[in-house]
Amino acid sequence: MKTTLLQHINTPKDLRKLSKNQLPKVAKELREFIIDVVATKEGHLGASLGVVELTIAIHYVFDTPNDLLIWDVGHQAYGHKILTERRTIFHTNRQLGGISGFPNRKESVYDAFGTGHSSTSISAALGMAIASKIKGDFKKQHIAVIGDASIASGMAFEGLNHAGVTDANLLIILNDNTMGIDPSVGALKKYFTKVKAGKKVRKNNIIEALNFNYSGPIDGHNINKIITELERLKSVEGPKFLHIITTKGKGLQKAEEDQVTYHAPGKFDKITGERIANTIENQPPKFQDVFGETIVELAKKNDKIVGITPAMPTGSSLKLMLNDLPERAFDVGIAEQHAVTLAAGMATQSLIPFCAIYSTFLQRAYDQIIHDVALQNLPVVFCIDRAGIVGEDGATHHGVFDIAYLRCIPNLVIFAPLNEIELRNIMYTAQLGIDFPLAIRYPRGRGTIFDWKQPFSTIEIGKGEVISEGDKIAILSIGTIGNTIIELQKELPSNKAAHYNMRFVKPLDEELLHSIFKKFYTIITIEDGAIIGGFGSAILEFASNHNYKNNSIKQLGIPDNFIEHGKINELFESIHLSKEYIKKFILQLLP
Repeated sequence: MKTTLLQHINTPKDLRKLSKNQLPKVAKELREFIIDVVATKEGHLGASLGVVELTIAIHYVFDTPNDLLIWDVGHQAYGHKILTERRTIFHTNRQLGGISGFPNRKESVYDAFGTGHSSTSISAALGMAIASKIKGDFKKQHIAVIGDASIASGMAFEGLNHAGVTDANLLIILNDNTMGIDPSVGALKKYFTKVKAGKKVRKNNIIEALNFNYSGPIDGHNINKIITELERLKSVEGPKFLHIITTKGKGLQKAEEDQVTYHAPGKFDKITGERIANTIENQPPKFQDVFGETIVELAKKNDKIVGITPAMPTGSSLKLMLNDLPERAFDVGIAEQHAVTLAAGMATQSLIPFCAIYSTFLQRAYDQIIHDVALQNLPVVFCIDRAGIVGEDGATHHGVFDIAYLRCIPNLVIFAPLNEIELRNIMYTAQLGIDFPLAIRYPRGRGTIFDWKQPFSTIEIGKGEVISEGDKIAILSIGTIGNTIIELQKELPSNKAAHYNMRFVKPLDEELLHSIFKKFYTIITIEDGAIIGGFGSAILEFASNHNYKNNSIKQLGIPDNFIEHGKINELFESIHLSKEYIKKFILQLLP
């Protein structure tokens, strides 16, 4: 692709050497560059296309990296990365050993704060602004760019509430495109829609009422207007708020027309925008679709079932229930804490709430799990999607901590299905009636069974099962990683390695464990969660509590460090959870 301006921009200093009338051409080239790379390398497309003009304007007006810029979530930061010394390596985005798909302090001085989860930018930028004031630097600028979906989150409002009573040199830019990954929801979205339409909204502007100097809304694709307003705001003291209107996917027609799909479209034709179809047909289902189809099937027969998700209706497949049973399915926006306590409130009134949240995002509602659900022993069903290693999104999104952070909570039962049928059956079992909270964890991606829509059957709580017998070592697996052991059995000496699908992390099947510990000297535990505090730790605690001193227990799991981005199979190799490594590990232990 031929460029005449972008290829000479390696840092924002290079950008600032250009005249303003050259910047629209830079925007065109930057947009084309993003499309060109993401079309073949994949990644988050729509968000970055929507803020091309804003990105250029910020780096043109402000003295980055001396002025501090934070991109909330970070999906929209591709243009920022390209303009800040990473254009020539942008093709490595989200690849093993390449640059991160999100802002990362270790990667660049221009990435003032690492992001990946939403609604953190205001608090972080305010913290930096207060720090600058304490250090006597009253000229440094602090900018947070946040979307209309993210600003509706509780943490964002906590930051706004605090910032409004300070004199911090803080600029919040609201990138209003009425979208998160899915369309934005809630009363605040309706409020901003009225503002954009020029309607008078009650007595006060809500942002001005929080003591911000509010300006806008302005066209977020008019680079000259943005620059003019940013230059004006540089001289305004105290907390400032600029409202801009953008189109997610701007510049690629398909991405503008289908903003949900083109948030992260996979490979596509860079000219037409048409997605390149997966050539593999007749694949097993995605676990999210097993959840989505099963909850609809169950809810049509049980009118007490409700579904809740915080801003992930498509990703969790709760969208299927939102479409079929909209009065009993709720997308509450980016509000994990609210989602959990909403479910708790529903459970007190004899409803059966299924709360579908990604593992990494459930971390944001930890107190609510303990205080509002488990302490009151309410039968909320947590459907924890994206558990384990998720791939290219990296450390901010891997769901590796849930077993460890949930296992210590009293009353909570934790189940990890081996396959689609077990996920389906535990959901069926839960809606029959339970008197405890239940966490069901399952991974991103596809299962192993084509004919998974079998008649429902109940699963006995706290009971594991024997997959295969053996007489030398015992392998205890939890969740879908057990399928690796099933595959390996064909390559291991026959009748040597027994395999147990434990199913429940809590309560453990102690009857089964006693028989295992009495029969086997060598026991291997394997999980796709954090090895510290996880399933293997639970087995070690069992051994200690029951005075099994003569057994040798070996653990396989996620090591005690943050796992970076890359393809799942590459990451499994790097952390010694690949099929090949597990096979070698087992063979070394066989006598």
